[in-house]
Amino acid sequence: MARYTGPKSKIARKFGEAIFGDDKAFEKKNYPPGQHGNNRRRGKKSEYAIQLMEKQKAKYTYGILEKQFRNLFAQAKRKEGVAGEILLQLCESRLDNVVYRMGISPSRRGARQLVSHRHITVNGEVVNIPSYSLKAGDVVGVREKSKSVQSIVDSLANNSSVYEWITWNSEKKEGTFVAVPERLQIPENIKEQLIVELYSK
Repeated sequence: MARYTGPKSKIARKFGEAIFGDDKAFEKKNYPPGQHGNNRRRGKKSEYAIQLMEKQKAKYTYGILEKQFRNLFAQAKRKEGVAGEILLQLCESRLDNVVYRMGISPSRRGARQLVSHRHITVNGEVVNIPSYSLKAGDVVGVREKSKSVQSIVDSLANNSSVYEWITWNSEKKEGTFVAVPERLQIPENIKEQLIVELYSK
């Protein structure tokens, strides 16, 4: 399964946001990487460059490579509604993202690994495809044999996030994807209209 495995702090510095979560290296150097990273007189970015940066930020945030991301956009355009919002909703509906949102893993990268290693079930059946698209009402849980895995136990113990579109049962270690979130409910700082403009050229 192809995925980004490069440096995270460098990417976070590029966008000026800790898009991969808490990062001590980013906190120390929260300016762009490179020889001139801390130079306040960096050149003004073109419209295209700004749109491209926004697309790259969305891809890195959700851990999706270009071909898959482009396919998601094509899917979003076919649906009725605002393409940019639907694109983010499709990203949020991915199984790896929901595993992360439920607190089963502290990062999307870790969530992808849990799914790939068959620790996660959907409606009682093991699903090992991180990009699996969930529907409203789907129940996502930790496989019975995996409920004692230390990384999962620790992540759930430290999780304090609450989302309106997800419910969680800590005793059963399972949650329900209640509904596809509205744009206002998605906390990511992504200007999706810039991505629409980029792909529409």
